[in-house]
Amino acid sequence: MSALIAQLNSQWAPRLLSVLRIVTAVLFLQHGTAKLLGFPHVPFFDGLSLFSLIGLAGVLELVGGLLLIAGLLTRLTAFILSGEMAFAYFIGHAPKGFFPILNNGELAILFCFVFLYLAAAGGGAWSLDRRLCRSKLNST
Repeated sequence: MSALIAQLNSQWAPRLLSVLRIVTAVLFLQHGTAKLLGFPHVPFFDGLSLFSLIGLAGVLELVGGLLLIAGLLTRLTAFILSGEMAFAYFIGHAPKGFFPILNNGELAILFCFVFLYLAAAGGGAWSLDRRLCRSKLNST
């Protein structure tokens, strides 16, 4: 039984890592498009200045989300976005109370740690990083 689990793990872990990266990035990208493009419309972001902390967050979310969907510069992008989410939690949520469920900070914490994991683990089987690395190795 353990041999079967080990085989499934070796076959599916890199693919499931890619699924985690892509799904997380698509969800995260929506925060950037809501802030910068008004889609989907979130009334809180009406009149948002690009040169504000929330505007900067929107740029990071839009560009970072697209890079993560593609799996390009995954480790660096995920590390930067993890820091953004830690900053967002401590600036925007923690002052409202200790418990994340009460200060609405659960999503920021979850994104922070998923991005931190991606920074350590990489983009998985279906990433441009992996494809570019493989083609670079084959050309030498």
